[in-house]
Amino acid sequence: MLPEPTAPKSEWRGWARGTRAALPDVSAAITGHLRAFLHGRGLKRILAYRALTGEPDVSTLAADFELFTSRAQFRPTPRLTLHPWDSATEVSSFGALQPPRDAPLVALDSVDAILLPALAFDRRGLRLGYGGGFYDRLLPGFSGVTIGVVQSGLLVGTLPGEAHDCPVGWVATEGGVVRVGVGHTPPHPGPPL
Repeated sequence: MLPEPTAPKSEWRGWARGTRAALPDVSAAITGHLRAFLHGRGLKRILAYRALTGEPDVSTLAADFELFTSRAQFRPTPRLTLHPWDSATEVSSFGALQPPRDAPLVALDSVDAILLPALAFDRRGLRLGYGGGFYDRLLPGFSGVTIGVVQSGLLVGTLPGEAHDCPVGWVATEGGVVRVGVGHTPPHPGPPL
């Protein structure tokens, strides 16, 4: 059962983890829609994520775009650093591949779009993350396109939010890429499934 919008984020995270565990892998459908969307807008340099278990895997986009990935840094302050996609060769404490500390850095302003993973998104573009706040620290300095990536069963009407939350502009699911935060619009047409 879906938690109330006012329920604590811990309750929402429990719901999202349980829901995600029961969903099929729809990575191919999602990346097909993302490929069409990104090409259609001429976006070439994409900050993507290395998928954790249960997250849609977007790694096949590396064949069409220049992908970058991030590393979570905890000192002196928590933040994400950006690196070339292929530099992700070690397993992070979260369980995903990440670049080593000495991997070459990439400037945020050189990226056209950011693909963000989540436990869930809502139709306002709010992201239910894992609680570290890394993307909420990164996004205020970014002026490009932001796209949440999640299975459609994890796109809900309203999630609990806080003042520091940075909504995305689009959400990609196996149904397409939809504009969020400005009212409902139909999915961006992607390739046939």
